Amino acid sequence: MSDTKTSAPDNTPGQAEDQDLGAAGSQLSTAPAEDAPHLPSLGVIGWTRWFWRQLTSMRVALLLLLLLSLGAIPGSLIPQTGIDETKVAQFRKAHETLAPIYDKLGLFHVYSSVWFSAIYILLFVSLIGCIVPRTWQFVGQLRGRPPAAPRRLTRLPAYTTWRTEAEPEQVREAALALLKKRRFRAYLSGDAVAAEKGYLREVGNLAFHIALIVMLIAFAWGQLFKSEGNKLVVEGDGFSNTLTQYDDFKSGSLFTQDDLDPFSFTLKDFKGTYEPTGPNRGTPRTYEADLSYSVGAYGKDKKTTVKVNEPLEIGDSKVYLVSHGYAPVITVRDGKGKVVYRDAVPLLPLDGNVTSTGAIKVMDGYRNAKGEREQLGFQAFFLPTYVKGNEVASQFPALLNPVLNLEAYHGDLGVDSGLPQSVYQLVKKNLKGFKDAKGAQVRENLKPGETMKLPNGAGTVTFEKGIKEWAGFQVARQPGSGWALVGSVAAIFGLAASLFIQRRRVWVRAATGPDGVTVVEMAGLGRSESAKVPEELGDLAGVLYEQAPGAPDPDDDSPGDSSDDTDTPTPDPQVAPAEGAETK
Repeated sequence: MSDTKTSAPDNTPGQAEDQDLGAAGSQLSTAPAEDAPHLPSLGVIGWTRWFWRQLTSMRVALLLLLLLSLGAIPGSLIPQTGIDETKVAQFRKAHETLAPIYDKLGLFHVYSSVWFSAIYILLFVSLIGCIVPRTWQFVGQLRGRPPAAPRRLTRLPAYTTWRTEAEPEQVREAALALLKKRRFRAYLSGDAVAAEKGYLREVGNLAFHIALIVMLIAFAWGQLFKSEGNKLVVEGDGFSNTLTQYDDFKSGSLFTQDDLDPFSFTLKDFKGTYEPTGPNRGTPRTYEADLSYSVGAYGKDKKTTVKVNEPLEIGDSKVYLVSHGYAPVITVRDGKGKVVYRDAVPLLPLDGNVTSTGAIKVMDGYRNAKGEREQLGFQAFFLPTYVKGNEVASQFPALLNPVLNLEAYHGDLGVDSGLPQSVYQLVKKNLKGFKDAKGAQVRENLKPGETMKLPNGAGTVTFEKGIKEWAGFQVARQPGSGWALVGSVAAIFGLAASLFIQRRRVWVRAATGPDGVTVVEMAGLGRSESAKVPEELGDLAGVLYEQAPGAPDPDDDSPGDSSDDTDTPTPDPQVAPAEGAETK
């Protein structure tokens, strides 16, 4: 005979109760359960499943979001080719060692680099892979019912009980009505009422993640289809929204000319006022540009006023007022008195008092002593408020005492060489300065209405009395910005809901005890340890106790006691701790 004993499977009541409690408390969240992979049996499918679980986990999503934030830092600190090519060229020239390293790392075009795009796409996939199954699971939970009550409610973190002479059916009906009144999803399950509340927590959690996806899509859409251009417009001049009209223009990789909104406008008048006195003297008070605009080829003219941070919105485009300056009206005549140039010349501000500089280029200048046609160039320096003794800077941004300083040159301006050059700078490589009788460079300060005579019968330059002003406009088209705003607001509210709303479950069991008296048990369970569950359970128990008051305890009954002298127990509003568990 063999002495070997066969052990029965360990299926003790305590383990069964633990499984029962686990089922009751499961799925208070839609976070997927993490299965420990069995490494010896992992194959291609197993490793793929493991990688997918890691990618769609919350910690990986947060890590990718952190990497995306860190990756955006060099895009803010280092000049970008898509924003300012000039600054990038200056950086390359000033940092000959770092520039090649930055090129290899893609730091001059961060937002279109391979590594930034990889982080962006992985974050996008991670969020979608996390949200889709959790959404379906949450929908299934909404369509189902809260789990039935565990067999031993005393093992739950929040628990209370009392005896009552009311019938069990009466107690359960009262509990069902009370829980529904408190906006619990409740139903009868056997001898107990099962209820659940706090679904907005998971709604907020899902809304937060969906909002992140909306923001990612909106930002990507905006970067691909965006456009941004600048245009300087002098009073009386107009602008039509075509590529050839812009002074500079940049756009996303998927932008086409057909995406431009058809409109045009004319700058009728610019008004600028400044603080006249005090510590803020010269500070702008108002900048206003009066426009006449039309939409489409045959649109009617409309009038509007564009102010700082109050753009004109036409379709998906916004016209912002971004800068301002002066454009002195200059008239140039040749030696015979013929007008060869007359125009308002925009000058660029150098400081807050609108000290300005620029260039005047006259293509059809004059004939020199050899009979050769030469071009004229003038280096202009403008002071809106000139103070004698200070010819370097204006003392106030308004036109209180305007003075125009001109330096005259003749020769080849270089505009016919095919090389691009700024209209605000004078290339003096092939130019010669006009000299006076003493051999000094011809330079003169002119007030409105005054004329400078050029040597050798080259003509005259007149600073006309009418000084125009110009305004710089930025026409920006940022599709998806509205969706990005909606996503941001939804993310804030979703995060607040997921942080401050707690999902919890309550069970009320009413059954007849061995002595024929109804025993009422109430228990609560939350997703995390919180004082809200015991407090809420105590409040519910207090209300339900009023409808099903306590009965005398069997140990307190005696022949000589009167029913009027019986001390009726009342449930503790703080909720008595369950056996073997701590009150939370």
